[in-house]
Amino acid sequence: MIVKGSVIRVAGPVVEANGMAQAVMHEMVEVGNNRLIGEIIRLEGERATIQVYQNTSGLKLDEPVLGTGSPLSVELAPGIVGNVFDGIQRPLEELKNLTGAFIKQTAGVTSLSRTKKWTFVPTAKVGTKLSGGDILGTVQETALFEHRILVPVNVKGKLVKIAPQGEYTITETIATVESDGSEIELPMLQKWPVREPRPHTRRLFATSPLITGQRVIDTFFPVAKGGSAAIPGPFGSGKTVTQQQLAKWSDANIIIYVGCGERGNEMVDVLDSFPKLIDPTTGHPLMERTVLVANTSNMPVSAREASIYTGITLAEYFRDMGYAVALMADSTSRWAEALREVSGRLEEMPAEEGFPSYLPSRLAEFYERTGVVEVLGSGKRVGSICAIGAVSPPGGDFSEPVTQHTKRFTRVFWALDAELAAARHYPSINWMASYSGYIQDLAGWWHKEVDKNWNSYREEAMRILQAEDDLKNIVKLVGPEALPDKQRLILETARIIRIAFLQQNALDPIDTYSTPQKQFKMLKIIVDYHRLADNVVGKGAPISKVTEMPITEEILRMKTSIPNDKIELIDDLEKRMYESFAILEATLR
Repeated sequence: MIVKGSVIRVAGPVVEANGMAQAVMHEMVEVGNNRLIGEIIRLEGERATIQVYQNTSGLKLDEPVLGTGSPLSVELAPGIVGNVFDGIQRPLEELKNLTGAFIKQTAGVTSLSRTKKWTFVPTAKVGTKLSGGDILGTVQETALFEHRILVPVNVKGKLVKIAPQGEYTITETIATVESDGSEIELPMLQKWPVREPRPHTRRLFATSPLITGQRVIDTFFPVAKGGSAAIPGPFGSGKTVTQQQLAKWSDANIIIYVGCGERGNEMVDVLDSFPKLIDPTTGHPLMERTVLVANTSNMPVSAREASIYTGITLAEYFRDMGYAVALMADSTSRWAEALREVSGRLEEMPAEEGFPSYLPSRLAEFYERTGVVEVLGSGKRVGSICAIGAVSPPGGDFSEPVTQHTKRFTRVFWALDAELAAARHYPSINWMASYSGYIQDLAGWWHKEVDKNWNSYREEAMRILQAEDDLKNIVKLVGPEALPDKQRLILETARIIRIAFLQQNALDPIDTYSTPQKQFKMLKIIVDYHRLADNVVGKGAPISKVTEMPITEEILRMKTSIPNDKIELIDDLEKRMYESFAILEATLR
């Protein structure tokens, strides 16, 4: 039954309608003559409160409100990857073609094309007993991505018919399943409510790192595939650049980048740069494994609130295929501001700093949809979602509610520092304020795949940086020249770690990405340098003799002079380093 009501109040994105007694919570509705998309968020008798996901300018009283009978959902089928959607999964390219650069109200626009044909290759056999999550066949959606067509979660039965290999639209039947005496026809297209997590068989422990190619992240503060991380930082500290670097170079199978309430020029930069970027492992454009959800600050505020759920639901769909997904949410502060604005228009009692009291639970709901899971279906496939959320605390105040609540639900905290950004140190992640809760979980992977001494070298480098931080106040008072040579050596080694390892140039073709193997070799040579220098300084060599050696400058330059495919040159550099220190030590006898 189609519920039909009428508009009785308009307050920005919040609309009230009468005659909605038969409607249900979170039902999607069409508001007004322009059929604006909205969602019911409160019901009181016949009165429904609706948050509208499009601009309500021009909406008048008594215009009709029609129920759809279904919750706000996303369409799941081939055609998602490489596409650019708004917060409620409308394709922006198609909207631009229909309405021009300034998007107007558009009715009847579908998220995915109903006319484009895809080459379906069946893999399931007739007569097989199927259940939700089983794979019916595949579609090579892009050169980088094989789209696995899944049996819907609520379908179970015997496969009685499957389409032969050929070209099909997403709405054509490609399989027929017999269940309880009736036949169910299955197209490639599915729909799923964005606020409902997709089910899985069981959760697993995260044991593999998300390799990003960013040394300060991978080596010092790693995040797991299936993990969660927060990037808080004040304006201009490099949150968006850092997230774009992660989106460009992380080794996830699928990247979903949600631009939630960010400035339009930042999303333009993403849309302009991503199609030109080449995947370092395959040589194909990165857009062939990327989905962009763009909901900029000038778009309707309610759609900003929905964009996070749209992104995580798409991520769960790809996870259920058995893929590792990385979701970048930039930024969750803008999402929280959207919650605050809608809450204010609903006249709800505000909590700290005006945010609604349910802010922590909404953040928890989002981050709890991450993880490594055994997905539904046969074959015990494993998929994962790693969520990385940027937080924009006003004035860089990490004690504000969004940052504090985000820390509760994430295990990695990459604290960006405005002073580092002002000094052109990028990524501007403060190594003293950041932490990772995955180090012990991921140490096994590093020890097996890279080197068994990874954690010991990492810990020694962190001790050097901590010692430098302890010496800062003394240096400010008396200057570095007044310190004994052993402490001056700590300052020198920490400087090398900062410049040669932690600092990374996103615009340098060699330095923009470092493999795990290169990262470890770089860290090892720096720590070994410190050990050798400490030895000769202890035997009486002045610190100036150490810092003046040509090998010191070579170590500082190795990040840009040695490519990832020639890391054996680091071994040569290490050999020359040992020879240089041997010569210096010989002069002391």
